[in-house]
Amino acid sequence: MSAATARLKRVSALEPFLYYLLRPVRLLRYYDRANLRPDFIAGLTVAVILLPQAIAFALIAELPPAMGLYAAIIGGVFGGLWGSSNQAHTGPTNAISLLVLSVLLSTAVPGTPEFIVAAGMMAVMVGVFQLVLGLARLGALVNFVSHSVVVGFASGAAVLIAVNQMRHLLGISFAAHGAWETARMTAANLLAAHVPATALGVGTILFIVALRRFNPRLPGALLSMVVASAVVFILKLDEAGVVVIGQLPQGLPPLADLPLLDLEMIARLSTGALAVGAIGLVETSAIARAIAAQTGQRLDSNQEFVGQGLANIGMGFLSGYPGAGSFSRSAVNYEAKAQTGVAAVFSSGFVLAAMFLLAPLAAYLPRAALAGVLLVTAYNMIDRPEIVRIWRGTRGDAAIMMVTFLGTVFLHIEFAVLAGILLSLAVYIMKTSVPVVHAVLPDDDFVHFRERPDKAPCPQLGIVDIHGDLYFGAVHHVEEALLQHADRHPEQRFLLLRFHGVNQCDFSGVHMLETILHLYRERGGDVYLMRVRRSVKAVLQTCGFCDQLGMANFLESDGAISHLFYRVLDPAICIYECEARAFKECQNLPKQILPLPKLTHMERPTQPAAVISPLKLWQLLHEPGQQPLVIDVREPREFHQGHIVGSELIPLPELLADSLDLPRDQELILVCRGGRRSQRAAAVLQERGFERVAILGGGILAWEAAGLLEAVD
Repeated sequence: MSAATARLKRVSALEPFLYYLLRPVRLLRYYDRANLRPDFIAGLTVAVILLPQAIAFALIAELPPAMGLYAAIIGGVFGGLWGSSNQAHTGPTNAISLLVLSVLLSTAVPGTPEFIVAAGMMAVMVGVFQLVLGLARLGALVNFVSHSVVVGFASGAAVLIAVNQMRHLLGISFAAHGAWETARMTAANLLAAHVPATALGVGTILFIVALRRFNPRLPGALLSMVVASAVVFILKLDEAGVVVIGQLPQGLPPLADLPLLDLEMIARLSTGALAVGAIGLVETSAIARAIAAQTGQRLDSNQEFVGQGLANIGMGFLSGYPGAGSFSRSAVNYEAKAQTGVAAVFSSGFVLAAMFLLAPLAAYLPRAALAGVLLVTAYNMIDRPEIVRIWRGTRGDAAIMMVTFLGTVFLHIEFAVLAGILLSLAVYIMKTSVPVVHAVLPDDDFVHFRERPDKAPCPQLGIVDIHGDLYFGAVHHVEEALLQHADRHPEQRFLLLRFHGVNQCDFSGVHMLETILHLYRERGGDVYLMRVRRSVKAVLQTCGFCDQLGMANFLESDGAISHLFYRVLDPAICIYECEARAFKECQNLPKQILPLPKLTHMERPTQPAAVISPLKLWQLLHEPGQQPLVIDVREPREFHQGHIVGSELIPLPELLADSLDLPRDQELILVCRGGRRSQRAAAVLQERGFERVAILGGGILAWEAAGLLEAVD
């Protein structure tokens, strides 16, 4: 292999990675300057919300406010440039912050350097996990996590945030672990509440609620913090014991010194990082899809994974902590008419500028006011209409939501999240392992097929719809359903499987089809497949099933029933035994239900009758000497529409009577419409000792196709 060829192969292998990593180049190269103004305004609007949120969410995670601001700046830049959605905004979120706190509590004590370092390490681990998924093009995996997990986790996180923030709202301090212990200690210390702090916290809540009713567009969180800081400054409440945030740093996010080779810390954080990464991707993807449904944007889940991964890696290395897409900020970004991811970059720039200009004012920002902001946020996190919809929906979704909610409140949050995700996968597997398999018949207009339990089925042909994939987990259910159908209808020798609902088939599915094919062929019948998708047919062909079944047994929807009716089913059963008239083709068929022995289970003769071609029969009828006796076994109406000159009409019911006196020394040629009734008649005559019996191959249809039909009454 030449060096140039090897280099070309290396470039081809790296091309998908380069495509995702070079997203900012494509974004800026094709950036429309007309989008600059709406992106700038949207960035400014989001920054007004992002600034107080970043501080508040960092406090949820028991981290310094500066880490929230750094995460907001870095997350907005990386998420905007490398993400797929034009409006989704990445950075600190309330639910992720609470999840981060739950994970970090098992590693270090809040407020210590180890706790801060662990937060940065977790962000890097989350980012690497998300980045690998994106570069491996596994973005579709997010579809396997139920929306109920997000709703249950968000509701549980709201409860925990409210429980944890109540002590800050009341201005009391104590050490507690777990929601119940925190709630108990808060109740026990109610009388020790700090009155000025409580007044500031409650006043903040009332201010935000009133402002929303007066003008919902105003930034209630930011304005409430400004008012609360002003009250603390004017009344000097910081000297009266009101806890304040303290001055924020003025500078660019510094590079964090992370112990990247500390395997012990990586092991302790791994489970939590997996939960944070999974929930972050699910949240972000849900936000992006919801907004894309309004804008019509075509999303790339893999690109979104890459964007989230790089954002978390950046937040980890630049003194931040893990983040994800934010519901509230993304909605504001969309409402502010953001056109591209550049709007998120602008919001980060505005937050950075605000850090330089407003940092001294944070010295008077009361912790109780931030607790009030977070309590309002927690209340809004509980999506009550969505909870009601899920609860009234399927049992599986309701169970997933409740398990995730209860686990979030009472267990370690990361395990609750993973339990919800695993339960989602379990519900998905349960649903896909029991595909819908039911017998169908044409509707009254003979246009569509549907379940008709009130209508008698065809005694020869069973039609079964399969809706679901034929993979190893589902084939047992499908096979059992088909075998039960065969047991309920033992007279049906033929089976038509409608495959339009089957998207995938593996080797287990092929084995199942082979079993069903063997069963029906043992009965003297056959199996036919209808509307098989190209991908499924390719698997069947690769595994050799197409050779076993025969390509003629693959039917299209148009004309499938007609093909089977006129070429496969036994018209003797249709005419003399069946009263169902299940198909359109049955409606004009002559019916003569007679008290005759059932024909359905008649065994095929060991020595089938000879088959003679139309041309050969014509020659025999026109040769001198003793000519064969042509017996037409059709019904009189069919016979009068056209028959062979000189043939004798003996309908099949009469031929079955023992009283008929037919010559044994003369060759008998049996004729019907297509050749199947004549085969039945030949079998009966052979059983009675007639040796010189033959049938006209293809029946009258073949005779007419050869241009030999002359006699018409």
